[in-house]
Amino acid sequence: MTPGETAVADVSKDGAFVRKDAIFRNRITPDGPYTPESGRYHLYVSYACPWACRTLSLLHLKGLTQHVTVSSVHPTWQRTRPDDPDDKHAGWCFVGTDGASVSGPSGVGSFPGGPSYNCTPDHLFESTFVRDVYDRAMGGAAVGTRFTVPILWDKQTNTIVSNESSEIIRDLNSQFNAFADNKELDLYPEALRPAIDEVNEWVYHGINNGVYKCGFATSQGAYDAAVTELFRCLDRCEDILGKRRYIAGDVLTEADVRLFPTLVRFDEVYVVYFKTNKKFIHQYPNLWNYVKDVYQTPGMRHSVNMWHIKTHYFTSHPVLNANAIVPIGPDLNLDEPHDRHRFGAAK
Repeated sequence: MTPGETAVADVSKDGAFVRKDAIFRNRITPDGPYTPESGRYHLYVSYACPWACRTLSLLHLKGLTQHVTVSSVHPTWQRTRPDDPDDKHAGWCFVGTDGASVSGPSGVGSFPGGPSYNCTPDHLFESTFVRDVYDRAMGGAAVGTRFTVPILWDKQTNTIVSNESSEIIRDLNSQFNAFADNKELDLYPEALRPAIDEVNEWVYHGINNGVYKCGFATSQGAYDAAVTELFRCLDRCEDILGKRRYIAGDVLTEADVRLFPTLVRFDEVYVVYFKTNKKFIHQYPNLWNYVKDVYQTPGMRHSVNMWHIKTHYFTSHPVLNANAIVPIGPDLNLDEPHDRHRFGAAK
């Protein structure tokens, strides 16, 4: 099984996956301890993680890549305390400063790392594991902590500001406009906030977290409930996207940035790995064209690295894929033409 205390183990007595809340929930504000400043903050991300990729999307959409630095982990989880036989935790690791490859799960080979794969060292501390970053902030992380990405790190106070992606992206959208290349872009416009909040709520529970409820369920009943709700919500998206270009209105918003990472992983990973095989996204006319439309939006493609995505999921959880075989397909073309122009030009 997957070693140690990880999200795979977060299931209720009836076998349903129950995600733990983020533990760092500070915000960037002009008058608080964490003020918006160029060069002050560092993001730790995984290109495999849909939650972390939201933050990468914001950096590129807003034009903040010169103002917030980034380290990206290797996609394959590793034992984070390999010298301690009693500590079975496995999680995110960094490649070495020389870009050397890292070992895969015991007995299933190794996987390449280095800059050509968008894997980096920890630029701040040369940590080996993301767990080390949490230890640095917490003085030794508490038992049961999920050492997740993204992490927004403050170089000035030398601690974690936030590991809650929904709040990080909102702050990146609004608090750094003094430095942003694309300061006019507002992904949480006041007029659409009620619609965005409403969409975010059911998309999070039914789709973003819904695929994990399917994949990490340990009982048939829990899986059946999760997969039924997942496809009810996907059908709802299909209906909405038959009437307008984006999920919360006529412009790209935060709600699209949150929905897209799940959809772009769906056919390549979740259909097989999380047993969400009732239907592919590319079999939904509106959803599939929407995915291509969002992907082709300037700034969005930078958050999609299918090598990271497939390598992580299929090589990091032995309980779900003991031999770490990565499926070859379906290898869909996100750059092929879409039909979303029928709703008018992107605004």
